[in-house]
Amino acid sequence: MSKIVNGKSCQPLSGAAPRRIVLLLHGYGSNGADLISIAPMWQQALPDALFLAPDAPNPCDMGMGYQWWPLADLSPDALARGAQNAAGAVDDFITRKLAQYDLTEADLAIVGFSQGTMLALHIGPRRSRQVASIVGYSGMLTGAAQLRDEAVTKPPVLLVHGDADPVVPFAAMADAETALAACGFDVASHAAPGIGHSVDPEGLRLGAEFIARHFAE
Repeated sequence: MSKIVNGKSCQPLSGAAPRRIVLLLHGYGSNGADLISIAPMWQQALPDALFLAPDAPNPCDMGMGYQWWPLADLSPDALARGAQNAAGAVDDFITRKLAQYDLTEADLAIVGFSQGTMLALHIGPRRSRQVASIVGYSGMLTGAAQLRDEAVTKPPVLLVHGDADPVVPFAAMADAETALAACGFDVASHAAPGIGHSVDPEGLRLGAEFIARHFAE
């Protein structure tokens, strides 16, 4: 199993030891430096949070950035296998970081973008203890058929997707919401009008509020 060794981080705005962790999982061909840019925009709402944005352990097949798994095959079965194969490295990273800061899954929010959303939605429900929340931007749910049998926990989920996304179909958000709700998850969603494969300010605001609300529960 590959091990995550690189990435970016942003320490708590409070200046104290981390009481929460927000894990940011980047998209295909990107890196942790891209998603850590969210941290300054969320620190006011989450002043006790340590933001971690690791690089995926594998260089991207496209020649730039990193990938959680190859995307040469975009069939549903291949995407489900890819997320499953990539999960081990992220699970190991989560376990190490929670132990390092003496925190539990209740202190963890997992946020993904695109391929990172696929990974977040795979890993979160399969952790042995429930994470505080999952936020998925511009992604999709892989392995929906297996989720009912494999979900160990059912953390609250927020899905955000631009309705002009040319990379991951906008319809993927509704598909994920339907499948998650059918398995008993509490799911919220936001359609971002006119937004492509990116995140708009409203989506970022909703994400911060969603995470902060569920950390407080």
